Amino acid sequence: MTSTGNAPLLQVESIHAHYGKSHVLQGVSLHVSDGELVTLLGRNGAGKTTTLKCIAGAMLPTQGQIRFAGTVTSKLATHQVAQRGICLVPEHRGVFKLLTVEENLMLGQRKSSPWQLDDIYRIFPRLKERRTNGGGQLSGGEQQMLAIGRALMNAPRLLMLDEPVEGLAPVIVEEIVAQLKVIKAAGVSIVLVEQNLEVCTQLADRHYIIEQGAVVHEATNAEFIADEAVKDRYLGVGMA
Repeated sequence: MTSTGNAPLLQVESIHAHYGKSHVLQGVSLHVSDGELVTLLGRNGAGKTTTLKCIAGAMLPTQGQIRFAGTVTSKLATHQVAQRGICLVPEHRGVFKLLTVEENLMLGQRKSSPWQLDDIYRIFPRLKERRTNGGGQLSGGEQQMLAIGRALMNAPRLLMLDEPVEGLAPVIVEEIVAQLKVIKAAGVSIVLVEQNLEVCTQLADRHYIIEQGAVVHEATNAEFIADEAVKDRYLGVGMA
């Protein structure tokens, strides 16, 4: 579902990023079209999370630029990027443990969002059941659902997820995959960083592989599934 003629929703153009003297991103380029789900794959330390942080405005690229819906966003503050409809659900999820589920969700609410409380409870029935529980009383899977639900209430056009199913039981992973399919079907573009390749191939339109701060491979989902050599070379895994 790559763009045809129209500019992509998100365009990352040769971005570089540093942590002090460490040159973490070395010219990452990628694009995401409206309604598309794209994964960023790669070994630990390859630069995947840093790429998400740069797109979200949590880190400024030292070179290159990021365009979102036709506007250059790579020089904007984090809150200005969020206002344009880019939402990052970080690996640690950022749930407020002393607030209830419902209070956590309402923190992200935008009146203009197509996703309101009832919509979140429909997609995530577990959250409705636990709505009066504190965030700290939830399981890891429930906290992940809460973080995604809160992001949706902020009306994202692009939802970025960093390792959303890491460490979760298979039954919860299945639930989250099903929920992400619903969110994608509603037209939200998604960038997914995830080690679980089975989850990635169930969801994605396209895949990018990052190694040592640069994109080394791009493939459609069908191409990626069929290419054992690429998976073995860059990810060190053969898929069952």
